[in-house]
Amino acid sequence: MRTLIVGSGFVGGAVAAHLTRVGGAPVLASRQPGAAVGAQPWTELDVTDPAACARVVREVSAEALVLVHGPSDVTWCDAHPAEAMAGHLQAARNIVAAAGDRRLVLISTDNVFDGTSAVCDETTATAPHNAYGRAKLAAEQVFAGAADATVLRVSLVYGWEPPESAKWLNFFASCAHRLLAGGAVTVPYDQWTTPVLVDDVAAVTSAVLAVRDRPLLHLGGPQRISRADWATLIAQELGADPALVVAEPRAHGRYAGRPENSCLTSSLLGREPATAGVPVRDVRAGARLLCEQAVWGSRA
Repeated sequence: MRTLIVGSGFVGGAVAAHLTRVGGAPVLASRQPGAAVGAQPWTELDVTDPAACARVVREVSAEALVLVHGPSDVTWCDAHPAEAMAGHLQAARNIVAAAGDRRLVLISTDNVFDGTSAVCDETTATAPHNAYGRAKLAAEQVFAGAADATVLRVSLVYGWEPPESAKWLNFFASCAHRLLAGGAVTVPYDQWTTPVLVDDVAAVTSAVLAVRDRPLLHLGGPQRISRADWATLIAQELGADPALVVAEPRAHGRYAGRPENSCLTSSLLGREPATAGVPVRDVRAGARLLCEQAVWGSRA
């Protein structure tokens, strides 16, 4: 399947790499090639331009489209709510219009919930806690009107990023690099997540492309864990001093805009034949794998 992936960052690049490994033909699209593009085919696309979206879909002969576009920094979105809304909503409208009857998958977020429930499944009512969640929910509502679309809400994604990255886009990399440098990591003890390794997100996204008649699916990791406990686990796997992890209330730091619970589960995903055999690793297995890369990278 020739798949156009709109968004060439951390998640989009992983989805493209996985599709290539399983014999697919992905093409990444964005204004500029993200650091995750690597050797993957890439094309320039301003997703806010409807004519450009239609042209690129036609030129790459896309059979399916995955939308991973839009600002995802919760703090930035809260400071720029109008821009966040416009970016996600316009991208969704343009991609749905350009796709016609092609297969569509939107990667969405656990931030469409207010965090009052410990874990949310596909039947839980949405109630966004922040501007990012409101923007993503608006994009979801556009996809709900498409002919063959699935919204895949994904819990907190993590993975390896090299130390020379301009900025670390995920919690694991941010913690690991600071801990390897002997620095303290200040994180909340009262903000809970169900983290998912980016490679597992890519594998599930690939499988979901083959799923039909499922407008909404959730993907959360098998373990619910606080950020403080997760950071401590990362320190242990790295061989760093766990005392470098400083736990504080969520309200005191940069996580104040996050819901108390950013946790997802699914009552549907494992029942789909295409997704039933796709493993989703727990936090310790993922951290162990990535910490090996982190230690190796720090010594290279």
